[in-house]
Amino acid sequence: MSRSGERVWHRARVDFITEESVYGTVLVSGVIVASGPYGPTPMQLFLNVLGAVVVFWAAHVYAGTIAGHGVGPANRSGLAESFRRSLKRSVGFLTSAVPPSLVLLLGALKAIDDSVAIWTALWLGVVILFVLGFVVFAMRGDSWPVRILGAVGTAAFGAAMILLKALIH
Repeated sequence: MSRSGERVWHRARVDFITEESVYGTVLVSGVIVASGPYGPTPMQLFLNVLGAVVVFWAAHVYAGTIAGHGVGPANRSGLAESFRRSLKRSVGFLTSAVPPSLVLLLGALKAIDDSVAIWTALWLGVVILFVLGFVVFAMRGDSWPVRILGAVGTAAFGAAMILLKALIH
């Protein structure tokens, strides 16, 4: 891999392969499941997901800013620096919510069937979690079987949401 390719891969790992990415993905699936019994249209569901992601992301950035304020070299980390660190760290929270949200938007725009949009968004969450888990175990240098088991374990959170949706309906 070229030097620039290594930098891009490193940046992607730092920004997108984070606990926030896992949390954002599970949050989107949870909102879809929790909204299910009310029979929302895909547009209502898209807006519910968008609203929840923005509110939880803002709360996460705020909490990270406050928790990180005054922490750092000689406890001199200013509020602005703490905010920038928290903002940077939370990128994965937003980006992990984009693919399932776009599928819900396609349903809202009637480009795909409502039910297909909802189930595809949920299964996309499982795929995202699988990839996140796989990459984390690969970064650790674990063997292929461990990578697969780690990916399946991470994806299980998304699968649990699908099971919950099936039980609710």
